Amino acid sequence: MKIVLAPDKFKASLTGADFCRIVSGVLKGVKPDLEVTEIPLADGGDGTAEVLEARLGAERIEVNVSDPLFRPIQADYLFETRTKLAFIEMAKASGFALLNPSERNPMNTSSYGTGELIRDALQKGAKRIVLGIGGSATNDAGIGLAAALGYRFVDAQGVALSQVGKNLPHIHQIIRPENDLLDGVQIELACDVSNPFYGKEGAAYVYGPQKGASEQEVEYLDQGLQHLADLIKSDFGLDVQTVPGAGAAGGIGGGAVAFLGAKHRAGIELVKDLLDFDTQIKGADWIISGEGALDEQSFYGKTIKGVCDSAAALSIPVAVFCGHLDLTRQKQKEVGIAYATSINKPGQSLEEAIASTSKNLKDAVEQFAKESILEG
Repeated sequence: MKIVLAPDKFKASLTGADFCRIVSGVLKGVKPDLEVTEIPLADGGDGTAEVLEARLGAERIEVNVSDPLFRPIQADYLFETRTKLAFIEMAKASGFALLNPSERNPMNTSSYGTGELIRDALQKGAKRIVLGIGGSATNDAGIGLAAALGYRFVDAQGVALSQVGKNLPHIHQIIRPENDLLDGVQIELACDVSNPFYGKEGAAYVYGPQKGASEQEVEYLDQGLQHLADLIKSDFGLDVQTVPGAGAAGGIGGGAVAFLGAKHRAGIELVKDLLDFDTQIKGADWIISGEGALDEQSFYGKTIKGVCDSAAALSIPVAVFCGHLDLTRQKQKEVGIAYATSINKPGQSLEEAIASTSKNLKDAVEQFAKESILEG
């Protein structure tokens, strides 16, 4: 019997690798001749770099770059030499968490540092760059990122503008790089939102307030995005407003398509592709997954959605162990989940459940193994 372990992390309590270690130990204790394949997963956001680093044997590269306010910092990315693959997390150089609360304002922040990471990867010979765009502090539509790769954004007097959100309305001309560093390079964005570039559901209105923008600044930034969209349409022949997810990461979702030729992909699908997940699960009798919560939101770009999609294509039953379970049995059946349980003990507080995650998981898997593995 072949069992594939394909969990996400349990936030604040258990990594995917920890989950695999615990579950594998229980299963082999119950049935020593089991074939257990461990494939910890992530959805393109927090924790993805760690998963890819461990599974692909990628090297972590440290680079001196600019933070969202152009101050010097060190940031890192992953580079896999054999395939020339780079995985870059925008949050490392242009992240919200890099700023103190008083510094957070997307009028003044830039994605330039992320562009510096991309430039370094290109200089090392990267041919495929995967960009995780969660956790950004910016609403510059990617002009900072593009500037680090040779683009210039100038005003009506031909003066180069600082690549920050408040300067979007002042861009008069976009000057392309003399040398195309991206020739022959595949750029992919791990993107799981569908927000348009501008408008009430766009980058500024939806994400601007979270990043520190006032009501007036949100309106100003949205107008700047509309202005840039018009320029991109006239200069590049691309209507970024029609690109699903263009509003992601303060407009990076649209800017990266225009300036870098990037393609959008769901984060979990990118991770599965990089780990050759669909090949590895062939012939499995069960796929066991897990994450902190299993509910309706789990099927909007989350790891469990990707696991269930792959399992369904091969008619493999899925078992899910989670902390919080709020999904009807009917919905579980619809998505291919044959077994789901909350590992939390009755009456446990959240703090107690988090502290007891490892033991609770072990107990829950033992019960599953007795019911489903030994009988199988």
